[in-house]
Amino acid sequence: MAQLTVPQASDLTEIGNTLGQWQSDGAPIHLHPGDLGWYSLRGAETTARDLRVWRTGGDILAVGLLDGANLLRLAVHPSLRRDDSLARDIQSDIESPNARVFADGAAIVEARGAAALCDRLTESGWATDEPWTPLQRDLSQAVEAPDMTVVTASAGDAEAWTSIHWSAFRGTPYTKDDTAKFTGRWRTMSTGPFSSRARNLLGYDNSGLPVAVATVWSAGPSRPGLLEPVAVHRDHQGRGFGKAIAIAAAKNLQQMGSSAASVAAESANTGAVATYVAAGFIPHAEVRDLRRER
Repeated sequence: MAQLTVPQASDLTEIGNTLGQWQSDGAPIHLHPGDLGWYSLRGAETTARDLRVWRTGGDILAVGLLDGANLLRLAVHPSLRRDDSLARDIQSDIESPNARVFADGAAIVEARGAAALCDRLTESGWATDEPWTPLQRDLSQAVEAPDMTVVTASAGDAEAWTSIHWSAFRGTPYTKDDTAKFTGRWRTMSTGPFSSRARNLLGYDNSGLPVAVATVWSAGPSRPGLLEPVAVHRDHQGRGFGKAIAIAAAKNLQQMGSSAASVAAESANTGAVATYVAAGFIPHAEVRDLRRER
């Protein structure tokens, strides 16, 4: 029987390595060590507290990240994706309000490729949520140079990097307090337990103005890497900078030894999907999370 555990910060390297080993070409694009890396903006202790790990003995069978109180992002050992016994144990923990996963009420499970678990949750009344489009670029061939200057961001670039991300995803004024908090978190991520897997990128327009950012994450040599996040400053969108930074991200992952560059976008965000396609990413079949309403 798989036992649900909440890890310690000292376990994060092991968990990241395990998730890295579960990434492979042609497999579903599921929870990646880069997802944990981006989440580690919050610090190692918080990241560990929000992880759920199912083990048998010392072996990790499944890893889930509580990305907010009501969303569990899950990956299962590749050989156990259709294992009904493991699926039953995970389902029991997910649906029990006493199992340290969800409280009673609405919840979403992202479990791409975990076929047995998805079947069980569907039979239990979970409904499909909004569609996402996974995209991937094969890195076995040379990647063209991006049509912009892109550098690896250093600690001194924290304010420029975070201001672009803030503009793209929030669009509100980037106050002095916001800047202090976000740059501090960015530096925490950039020196945290997953930082050796990461490369933070900063892209400039022809005038030398920083306009686009991305972070890429390695799962290890000859395994698919991840883009998380990718952003273009709100004042500079629609000028091809998204395509350029996505190409730069793929090129950097190739330099890091990755076999492919992976990303997922909400299907409703047609602009994002089109940008990745323009950057050479191939869209895969849409996937849907599972939602419980109660």
